[in-house]
Amino acid sequence: MKPTENVVEQFTFQAAAYANAQPIKNEAIVGRILLAAAPNANDEVLDVASGPGILTCALASKAKHATGIDLTPAMLGQARKLQGELHLVNLTWIEGDVTRLPFADESFTLVTCRYAFHHFLEPLAVLSEMKRVCRKGGRILVVDTAPAREKAEAFNRMEKLRDNSHVRALPVEEMLTLFSQAGLKDPQVETLRMAGDLDSLLARSYCQPGDEARCRRLYEDSLVEDRIDMQPRRNGHNIAYAFPVAIVIAQNP
Repeated sequence: MKPTENVVEQFTFQAAAYANAQPIKNEAIVGRILLAAAPNANDEVLDVASGPGILTCALASKAKHATGIDLTPAMLGQARKLQGELHLVNLTWIEGDVTRLPFADESFTLVTCRYAFHHFLEPLAVLSEMKRVCRKGGRILVVDTAPAREKAEAFNRMEKLRDNSHVRALPVEEMLTLFSQAGLKDPQVETLRMAGDLDSLLARSYCQPGDEARCRRLYEDSLVEDRIDMQPRRNGHNIAYAFPVAIVIAQNP
């Protein structure tokens, strides 16, 4: 199965549960992303791999117009549903491949991507496309899981068991290198934690046979030393976690 087919399969299965998951909807985190992105009434926004449209709609509420592009029709269905609930009209949804964005150069003033870079086989290609369609002086923002460098291998092994469309989450240092390679200088970085619980996380995941048990074991084994950089702790019969997340933003020179 091709990587893009993996993504579509995973997020078709997850679409409704993912769109309604409290960690994904977390208003405080969305608020911090908006503060970093600083959308204004003149902005033309593109949200890359927009998923259920949570960030896209939040940006649209403050911008002139927002466009969300995603590979998975079921996710775009969730996004349109959210748009209707919020009574937003300044939105466009496109089904498409984010490695070849179907837009002219310098079409947008703000280009964002949330919780998707770990699914990309070629994250530099996606970031370069984001830069291409961003106007000079515009902003490019990436939000993604960002494990500590020394724990990244174990973190990615755990996430691959939970979601076989996962490719690799980049430590902050590697994300900054990626921005530099794309020609985006002096990015600003903010780190935070996205809390949740393991039972709910696995319930909305699409594990392969046997992988859910293996994933649970990695959490259990990390309760003392936190080898997976998830700050796992017992919460009754469940395990609470806190994903490491980085917000990285830079101006397009």
